[in-house]
Amino acid sequence: MPSTSPSWFSGPRRLAVCAVPVVALLAVAALAPLPFTVAQPGLTADVLGENKGDPVITISGAKIRDTDGELRMTTILATGPEVEVDLGEVADAWFRTDRAVMPRDSVYPEGDSEQEIEEYNLQKMEESQDAAADAALRYLKRSDEGIKVTLNLADVGGPSAGLLFSLGIVDKLDGDGSGGDLTGGRVIAGTGTIDTNGTVGPVGGVALKTQAARRDGATVFLVPEAECSDAKSELPKGLRLIPVETLGGAVSALKALESGRGPVPSC
Repeated sequence: MPSTSPSWFSGPRRLAVCAVPVVALLAVAALAPLPFTVAQPGLTADVLGENKGDPVITISGAKIRDTDGELRMTTILATGPEVEVDLGEVADAWFRTDRAVMPRDSVYPEGDSEQEIEEYNLQKMEESQDAAADAALRYLKRSDEGIKVTLNLADVGGPSAGLLFSLGIVDKLDGDGSGGDLTGGRVIAGTGTIDTNGTVGPVGGVALKTQAARRDGATVFLVPEAECSDAKSELPKGLRLIPVETLGGAVSALKALESGRGPVPSC
């Protein structure tokens, strides 16, 4: 004979009881650390100017020019390798255009301490500075003149300022080659690694870097050609993208932009 006693697991009651462990799991997940890093637009610095009271670019053994305009290298600011990011922070960043969520191991080497990562990034910055100086002097065909270039940018690591360092050296030594500034008096920003042959490489985080550039007054952004689509994804209004593959290509594009003669590449 069927029981006439009420069923505690029928209808809404069953849903309510089943929801209890689900809610508990979500609550735990919201508090549990996740293997992600949250990044946002970082600082920018004019390589033609000073950083913390010292010139970013110092050149000896050659006459240098007074320059106008700015060449701003760009950065992203990411949560540290030992910072725990929870679900709430990831969800918040996911729906914001000024934040990016990235796997932690895509930003930091797995297993390294924060100090080891900092030392690694500083080493990469030093290598990038050497390559930038070599690339600029090779481009100008002045690598055998005994010119010494010293680059100084405090509190910034990694190789992504290489292109801007090279352009700064070219502007200080040669400008546009006709007595004018490579910048044309503009605030120009950008990013990209560079090797001694002047080849520009991708860096990551370009969508956030374009925001940092526009925030700090840039109207033009030089981006590694391979990262054009990423740069366009959250492009701030009033910022023009110029894709580059080489130092020579970047110089040519800036000269064409300044003079109004010749093609200026676009993404």
